[in-house]
Amino acid sequence: MTISEKLQQELEKVLSGRPWYSIGVYDTIAKVSFEAAYEKPPGSVHNIAEIVLHMVSWTEEVMDRMNGMTAGVPSSGDWPEIGAPGEQKWQSYVEDLKLVNVNLIGIIQNFPEEQWSEAVDDQRDTRPLFTYEELINGLIQHHIYHSGQIAILNRIING
Repeated sequence: MTISEKLQQELEKVLSGRPWYSIGVYDTIAKVSFEAAYEKPPGSVHNIAEIVLHMVSWTEEVMDRMNGMTAGVPSSGDWPEIGAPGEQKWQSYVEDLKLVNVNLIGIIQNFPEEQWSEAVDDQRDTRPLFTYEELINGLIQHHIYHSGQIAILNRIING
């Protein structure tokens, strides 16, 4: 199995498969109602809609890096503003998350195998260098982390 195939398989399992720890990201989000997506329980820093948009923005940043752009903060921001609650807006956030990950999977499938071990272009002094393979593994971990947050917030909100 190539690195591209392995990373694609792992990403797809976390998003829409049956990872060993629970259910995938999309199944977790499917359990969130529009009302719950915008509710912020006491003590919470972000609501579910904000977390989903954060996941979208960082997936876009990873795609930019995979396409040769210098690493940085996502162009849409680390925590994009969600604006006023809206049911259609919530559904579009969920669809955006799915779409950016479909696009990322396409990039992974077409990424040259010999480049997975190359360092990502990151000119910031604050972080150690990391490879493209580590970049994708990091995003997978990011998705898992925030999926857990979403599940916990949804449980707090719905009892």
